[in-house]
Amino acid sequence: MTTGAQTPRSPARPPRSRLRTFLPLGIAAWLVLEIWLLTVVAGASSGFVVFLLLVAGIVLGSVVIKSAGRRAFRNLTQTLQQQQAGVMPESRPNSEGNGLMMLGGLLLILPGLISDALGLLMLLPPVQKAVSRYAERTVERKLREAGPGTLGDAFRQARMHQPDGRVVQGEVIRDDPDDAPQDPRPPLTR
Repeated sequence: MTTGAQTPRSPARPPRSRLRTFLPLGIAAWLVLEIWLLTVVAGASSGFVVFLLLVAGIVLGSVVIKSAGRRAFRNLTQTLQQQQAGVMPESRPNSEGNGLMMLGGLLLILPGLISDALGLLMLLPPVQKAVSRYAERTVERKLREAGPGTLGDAFRQARMHQPDGRVVQGEVIRDDPDDAPQDPRPPLTR
């Protein structure tokens, strides 16, 4: 139950981020481009060739994801066994990149020639290292820009729709067991 006080309303909605504005437009343009490219290839060769390309992408993507997942699980198992034995886990030179390999496999599974080309690029080790370095720099920069506080504060702030952290005032009324009516309640009927 609230006290009846009006909650103050913000005079203007905060502006949308550029990502939220342009992401749907970018996805729509990508889909249109993929469909157009598939029709061009089908017109130059045949629909059966396009079908074979799509099936080959699905099969190759599945194989890549499966092998990257097995390698990641094997690395995790070895690390856990070394930790249980009391030995410091050794760093493996080729243990990174499983996530990027899975991303490449996912891009191969998605129907379309552009996503297949991007998926094949993600399977190349120099491209994986470049993407990994870029992602690491971006995350470090975002962490430096973030204000001080705990992770719980960040989640609490993300759940609130007000960026300044305002809380809607109200009161909670609890029924004490002593105040409950002693008579049995009648059954609910429809």
